[in-house]
Amino acid sequence: MREQPARAWVGVVSRGHVLRGVAGSFAQLCHGKQAPLARMSMGDWLVYYSPKTEFPDGAPLRAFTALGRVVGETSYRVDMGRGFVPYRRDVTYLEEARQVPLSEIASTLEFITSRPNWGMLARRGHFEIGTGDLGRIAAAMGVRVDAISVPVTRRPGSPGIPNEAGL
Repeated sequence: MREQPARAWVGVVSRGHVLRGVAGSFAQLCHGKQAPLARMSMGDWLVYYSPKTEFPDGAPLRAFTALGRVVGETSYRVDMGRGFVPYRRDVTYLEEARQVPLSEIASTLEFITSRPNWGMLARRGHFEIGTGDLGRIAAAMGVRVDAISVPVTRRPGSPGIPNEAGL
């Protein structure tokens, strides 16, 4: 049972990478680093902000592109070949959430209005926001996080959970 209330986080990731994560039900942040994933707890919310369509040379986008809830207990590594073995964490995404341009809601978000240059915050690649900002982003995306019950469980094949082959 969760002892602390859910926290809210922003991951700064190109839309192309976000879509791969949504399709695979995982989060991968800051070029595969473990630290941002370890900061989150099961039940926390993760909203993606995508400055570009693709990394590194995509078109500017500047939009919130996905919203989900952390369901994996821990991060795990995935061998993507050529020596790249990033960390990932299981996330259940809200498929009905729509992409929202930052310009539509920026003036309502405390993490932007309270900082003269919020872009420096975004450069970290992962940062915490207040639940009020999460609610405003979710509403703009067409979903309500306070009314959504997402089971906090790991999916088969995650570390510690056997896949269909029992591995």
